[in-house]
Amino acid sequence: MQENTAILHSIPVDPLTGAISTPIYQTSTFVQQAPGVHLGFDYARSNNPTRAVLEQLIAKLEKGSRGYAFASGLAAIDAVIKLLEQGDEIIAVDDIYGGAFRLLTHVYQKFGITVKYVDTTHAPNILEAITPKTKLLWIETPTNPTLKISDLQAIAHIAQQHNLLLCVDNTFASPAAQQPITLGADLVIHSATKYLGGHSDLIAGLVVTKTPELGEKIKFIQNASGAILGPFDAWLVIRGIETLGLRVKQHSQNAQAIAEFLLTQPSVKNVYYPGLPSHHNHHIAAQQQRHFGGIIAFDLHSDSKEDAAYIASNTQLFKLAESLGGVKSLVCQPCEMTHKSIPREKRYASGVTDSLIRLSVGLEDAEDLINDLKHVFSTLKSDRK
Repeated sequence: MQENTAILHSIPVDPLTGAISTPIYQTSTFVQQAPGVHLGFDYARSNNPTRAVLEQLIAKLEKGSRGYAFASGLAAIDAVIKLLEQGDEIIAVDDIYGGAFRLLTHVYQKFGITVKYVDTTHAPNILEAITPKTKLLWIETPTNPTLKISDLQAIAHIAQQHNLLLCVDNTFASPAAQQPITLGADLVIHSATKYLGGHSDLIAGLVVTKTPELGEKIKFIQNASGAILGPFDAWLVIRGIETLGLRVKQHSQNAQAIAEFLLTQPSVKNVYYPGLPSHHNHHIAAQQQRHFGGIIAFDLHSDSKEDAAYIASNTQLFKLAESLGGVKSLVCQPCEMTHKSIPREKRYASGVTDSLIRLSVGLEDAEDLINDLKHVFSTLKSDRK
């Protein structure tokens, strides 16, 4: 069965009514036949039929055992970190999402969970960083925002050798492009706000586990902590997933064309896109991803924060905003937006310069998007010499 067919037909017809669209069960509680005897649902924090469809769907798409839906991507990250204990250590990708860095540094560090940040594009770096306290490897591939690519099979082998959990943030690729569990990961997380929802109209997070046993631990945390996804937002994610395959394919085609255009611009110093043969670990991305995705980052020869701000503020089709993965194109300046919580020296060490610009390439015509960038580059040259 081909990719798009498999995605569409992973969403079940409602068994009670035959509805082809999953019903929204907007209820807080469920009537029981007798105390403790019910139809699988007793209280909506513990379970909800609409949320259950989404959870089963994401587990199937990621080739995992169990899936769980949370109120945000950070709530999903939080649930995974709660698998650890005081004194445990995480080895995390150095180019980590700013929100994850903030959570790990300013929340969990005071509870005795420590983090080492490592360039995971070279798997032996992880091996060198492991200590007896290490319990979890935290990988983004591609990373946010410099699109670094890590070899998941090689890292999974290291994790298995040292009895470590491997969690992969698959937000940028989505299961339409990459399935980390098939490459050896134990856990996969998503900000479903991004490509899975796909329309910039919801906040949601997902966790998928490789085994039922690990799934039961996440389920306990989900129910005990209560950061669940509501039924309407669960329905929006389900609806978004129906077009996921088509969208990711078009996002990737548009991004490839724009990345190649950016290479020709004199103002641009570096272009970060896994689909470019010049991209570090392009060959690994080509092996473990079906599509290269819709995110591009680039920085400027001027290394100027002001020049980057000018570009980000003066495009017409690329809208200046946080987030990514929607049908409309977005632009942001990570140093002032998504990664502002990360100290400047750490940002620079991982490649997030003051002049770095991140594009979330949407579904507009690629020629129109390129013309939008051409215009802003031409005004940068004429007005800011």
